[in-house]
Amino acid sequence: MISVIISEENILENKIIIDEKGDVNHLKNVFRVKIDEKVRAVDGEKEYLCRVAELDKKSVTLVIDEIFEDRFSTKVKIDAAIGILKNDKMDLTIQKLTEIGINKIIPLSTKRGVAKVSEKKDKWDLIVREALKQCQGVKPLIIDEVTKIEKLKLEDYDLVIVPYECEDEYTLKNLLRKQTKELKSVLYIVGPEGGFDIEEIEYLKQKGANIVTLGKRILRAETASIVVGGVLINEFQ
Repeated sequence: MISVIISEENILENKIIIDEKGDVNHLKNVFRVKIDEKVRAVDGEKEYLCRVAELDKKSVTLVIDEIFEDRFSTKVKIDAAIGILKNDKMDLTIQKLTEIGINKIIPLSTKRGVAKVSEKKDKWDLIVREALKQCQGVKPLIIDEVTKIEKLKLEDYDLVIVPYECEDEYTLKNLLRKQTKELKSVLYIVGPEGGFDIEEIEYLKQKGANIVTLGKRILRAETASIVVGGVLINEFQ
């Protein structure tokens, strides 16, 4: 089903007015929607199943048939702190983590990072928006401002996980098996293409982070980000 992203301002009683130029163009000229065709709208909290009621030059009006609370997000909030990757790799990581249901990405400025980015890029939010439409989610992934490892608020999380290529015994599987208390928030931290500096790992250890191995193969940063995210989503959904 076609999905559009809306805000509260778009909702008028039992109708939704789509007036954002790009969305109107997609609905009318790309998807070629017709009167009474079903369209799905999300506002970050709820899901609206609708029918097309009017097709005007600058807007599309939907009639709401059903409203659902978010049925797609996990109860445990899973955030990912990712060492900033080169353009296409960072874009891919953001897209895939949106698709699988990660709550937030915190872009990390690290010592060995190859990509030198000092602030959040506008296009990252656009990637999230388009990926959310495709995956039929409700709540968009949040992209935080660029930060350094020592600025991470690790104390806000019930569990902090750091995959590290130099760890060879303690696995993510073993760590998850040991969890006996109910978790509300999890953070996993993945290094950039150049990996973590040993001082960064030691700092994270001192702060209570769990250093784990993902196996004998050395994964690319974007691969590790997606794999760990997928394992955690599956564990806590």
